[in-house]
Amino acid sequence: MKLLFLGDVMGRAGRTAIIDHLPRLRAEWRLDFVVVNGENASNGAGLTPEHARLLLQAGADVITLGDHAFDQRDMLQFIETEPRILRPINFAKDAPGKGARVYEAPGGKKILVAQVLGQVFMKRPFSDPFSALDALLRTHPRGGLVNASLIDIHCEATSEKMAVGHFCAGKASVVVGTHTHVPTGDAQILTGDTAFQTDAGMCGDYNSVIGMDPEEPLRRFVTGMPKGRFQPAKGAATLSGLYVETDDRTGAATRVEMVRQGGRLASSGPA
Repeated sequence: MKLLFLGDVMGRAGRTAIIDHLPRLRAEWRLDFVVVNGENASNGAGLTPEHARLLLQAGADVITLGDHAFDQRDMLQFIETEPRILRPINFAKDAPGKGARVYEAPGGKKILVAQVLGQVFMKRPFSDPFSALDALLRTHPRGGLVNASLIDIHCEATSEKMAVGHFCAGKASVVVGTHTHVPTGDAQILTGDTAFQTDAGMCGDYNSVIGMDPEEPLRRFVTGMPKGRFQPAKGAATLSGLYVETDDRTGAATRVEMVRQGGRLASSGPA
């Protein structure tokens, strides 16, 4: 399968990048399945149903969320009616929606998509991501019940993301990090034929402080005092993510490429 994962969509600029680039990439790269992290798509805090529909219409097959999953209150009900949106599997036992599902790609191929939250440096405690992933991947072996599996590890610490990657090596097809909005340059295939990148980066304006207009973050860093709310930067956005090809029979990753399209970062992706 040809898979594309796109990192945290940041505000209007990020949504525009998805709408402008994703339909073309689906056609040019002949993508089988696209996963988009959308937890910051609505003014940098959560995802509204309206904006979720825009991302799905632009070509996302699945939208993952994160620690801001329910910042927009309408998502509490909408996620129960839209199976293409996933919140983290270890968010809370009584949280609405699901953290993992098996989806059908073209040709009847099956792909497991899941998201899990890390624990290190996060503002609130979440349950153990490793035990949650272990139970999930034991019941959904790649090359068995599913042709491929993709895990979005949403957390702050690069070390924790790397640990999750190695924990899932040989069990998942793809492990990719989100949350920090800064792309890492370590796309690789781990031992066990699992594609990995510590952080996919964001789909947003990189002339910013992790997607926010620099004025208020700078004020807080310099003075230690807030004056206003953070506002998403509104310049041209770069679409950032990870392209992966997998073996349909075994679920093993056979190719991995970092993706940069539009905006300020140098373009990259599969040739």
